Amino acid sequence: MKFFPKDINNRSQIGFESHFSKSLSSSFWKQIFTLIFIVLIIDNSLFSQNIVSDTIKKDSITLVDTTWLHNIEDNVLSDSLVDDTTKIIPKPKESVLEDIVNYKCTDSLRFRVKEQKVYLYKNVEISYQKMKLTADYVDVNFKLNEIFATGWPDSTGKIRGTPVFTEGDQSFKASKIRFNFKTNKGYIENVITQDGEGYLHGAIVKRMPDDVIYQKGGMYTTCNLDHPHYAFQFNKGKVIPGDKIITSAAYLTIEDVPTPLFVPFGLFPNKKGQRSGIIIPSYGESANRGFYLERGGYYWAISDYLDLTLTGDIYTRGSWKINPQLRYAKRYKYSGNLDLSLARNISGEPGDPGYFNSRDFQFRWSHRQDPKANPNSNFSANANIVSNKYNQFNPTQMNDYFSNTFQSSISYQTKIGQNYNLSINANHSQNTLNKTVNVSLPQLNLTGNRFNPFKRKNQVGKPKWYENITMSYSLNAENRINTYDSLLFKKETLKNMQNGFKHSIPISSSIKLFKFINMTNSINYTERWYFRTIQKAWVDTTDWNQDSIASGYVRTDTAYGFKAARDFSFSSSLNTRIYGMFTFKKGPVVALRHVVSPSVSFSYNPDFSTSFWGYYKTYQKDAIGNMDKYSIFEGSIYGSPIANKAGRVSFSISNNLEMKVRNRKDTVNQVRKIPLIDNFTISTSYDFMRDSLRWSKVQLSGRSTLFKNITLNYSSTWDP
Repeated sequence: MKFFPKDINNRSQIGFESHFSKSLSSSFWKQIFTLIFIVLIIDNSLFSQNIVSDTIKKDSITLVDTTWLHNIEDNVLSDSLVDDTTKIIPKPKESVLEDIVNYKCTDSLRFRVKEQKVYLYKNVEISYQKMKLTADYVDVNFKLNEIFATGWPDSTGKIRGTPVFTEGDQSFKASKIRFNFKTNKGYIENVITQDGEGYLHGAIVKRMPDDVIYQKGGMYTTCNLDHPHYAFQFNKGKVIPGDKIITSAAYLTIEDVPTPLFVPFGLFPNKKGQRSGIIIPSYGESANRGFYLERGGYYWAISDYLDLTLTGDIYTRGSWKINPQLRYAKRYKYSGNLDLSLARNISGEPGDPGYFNSRDFQFRWSHRQDPKANPNSNFSANANIVSNKYNQFNPTQMNDYFSNTFQSSISYQTKIGQNYNLSINANHSQNTLNKTVNVSLPQLNLTGNRFNPFKRKNQVGKPKWYENITMSYSLNAENRINTYDSLLFKKETLKNMQNGFKHSIPISSSIKLFKFINMTNSINYTERWYFRTIQKAWVDTTDWNQDSIASGYVRTDTAYGFKAARDFSFSSSLNTRIYGMFTFKKGPVVALRHVVSPSVSFSYNPDFSTSFWGYYKTYQKDAIGNMDKYSIFEGSIYGSPIANKAGRVSFSISNNLEMKVRNRKDTVNQVRKIPLIDNFTISTSYDFMRDSLRWSKVQLSGRSTLFKNITLNYSSTWDP
């Protein structure tokens, strides 16, 4: 049955923080009371001649329907059982309900108007918003302002359908529930409610007008049975909502047999949300570091979005560790944690062969941005930096003890306008065995979408050839260091960091010649920025007074200052496709189809090692005076311009041969294709800039399908 309230602005709601207080919410019972009073009592005072308890038989009503309630004001009914045969029902008061209340039963509904009672039998279900009550028997006493719910005996006399109350994700079941709307007092027998992974039982629970809960005959267990195998039992308990839970002496029982394990009383916080408190340490003994207290400290609930855990270890032989852990989270925004550890690890006694004394650290940071926070930008971090010996003495899990390689990454991506994407990264990797550390800080990438610089905004007629020209831009920048962990923060190490910028501008266009030939031209321009170069020179160390053979070495000096390196290349290609088909009028073969794809391409780049560019120099490499060429950008992040001139013409021709045969088994697709030769290609190239050996090797490759699941690949190389 559904009842729609007339006034959704009138609200009556009382919330309690403990499981019992939530479950005994007077608001829910008041709303049920109001509903039943309005819908049932007033309804049946109109039809009192049909509501005689002796005439209603069991199983005669399966579902109550009061859809006529909205027409109640227009009904004038007679009652043969009272003196007043005509009665006009007054308009009901405005409802205090905020939503639809559904109630039903599958057996019967009985009314006693004179006694002001209503009885609901079998599979009774009353629901309102997130609250729901089910039982096999419910009666409402309007004279005493009480509602009572319990089970009902079946044919064997066993009580079934005991009350179950649910509100959101919290629920409890009991043998009997009684609540008074006027005094706000509640009484529940044999209640069972789930608290986390455990279950709380109560023989008798009373709710007082001040919302305080009293409990008699309680127990706590992790067994999910109505009669648990084991539990901590206590005689009395008191629940103060939003404050604490107090119990009398509690003892452990196994199979209803008491054990000597007990506590004199129980005092448990019952506050909503996070709670600060002391963390009890564990104790023990280490063979090398003595007796210890570990992981003791304090938990600080700073706010709903932030908390701090500060723990520490201490050993009798001098070792110690302090470990602050910070967690933060904001729904639909971000979440993360910060973990820092500082430790002094001392193993053995001074003077012993295995004595060890070191300071170690660990830094971990994890950050995640929610995708809903910003669809155009994202920031994430996963940092893990440790000293060499930290995990040997302070592992948090077994895998840490055997790990020797650690990596970190911090990245930020965003979109700039509609055409550019920016990515900034920081990367770290280290090996605790060989003590090497590689750091890239920062690593920047900026890429732009391709665009047509000469395309007209208002297109009229066919596009011109120059309107097909496209170009884009990308920027890469990096600062990198490869060293040992003991030298990482030294001044000389930071000075020798490798860094540079690389700008790339590709330009391309595609046009069609004679309607059948595609021509593609491209120019690639690259510019590199560096802040240091190298200079090589031969140092003669020969002492002719003592040595008869010249000796010396090549000295490499670093020159600091800005230097740019530019290079470019050009390429062009022509390609087309030629189709040929030979058909058969008779036989199983319908046709043979041959596709030939010839291609000619040309590429050119100048020689950037000439003195005109200034990127390459010569030096004496040995004592006999042999000279060699080197790049002043040797060892740089993005390399050097190409040292050799190249002008190459490439040729290739691809062939595809397939056969069409009649398919007599398929009446829909009467012809099927069979590939005979797939991508049989012959390619070579000719470099006219070389002095000799201008022809490159001839490459042949192809693929054929012999059967349905068998493919033959073949290739060969011919040296002219």
